[in-house]
Amino acid sequence: MTDRKAIIPDGMEAVYEKVRYAPALKVGNTIYVSGQIGRDRDMRLVEGREAQMVQAFENLKAVLHAAGASLRDVVDLTTFHTDLRDLPLFMRVRDRYLDAHPLPAWTAVGAHMLCGEAGYIIEIKAVAVLPE
Repeated sequence: MTDRKAIIPDGMEAVYEKVRYAPALKVGNTIYVSGQIGRDRDMRLVEGREAQMVQAFENLKAVLHAAGASLRDVVDLTTFHTDLRDLPLFMRVRDRYLDAHPLPAWTAVGAHMLCGEAGYIIEIKAVAVLPE
């Protein structure tokens, strides 16, 4: 069986220790990234719709970096939105981060609430594959 390794970037230790999940799990050359949200290193909600989206992508980037990967290695992206009317703004932010071709597969899902807390508007989950 392939070894599994929890990926915990600096500043996300509280997620693993207090909330009890790994920001990502690396299995072989595949990285499964848990949903990243618009909270900062102090686990506080970032204010502003675009700012939350940017923070979620920055968190995703940090998790991938800790696993030895980059956004260019993402093959599958799933996003959860509390308001699908935000999709045009989200796509503009996404395109700043994901500019490699081919682009990853993408699924956008409407969600009533994220993280069990009011105020969060976006969650980004990803799968990345490292070159062999």
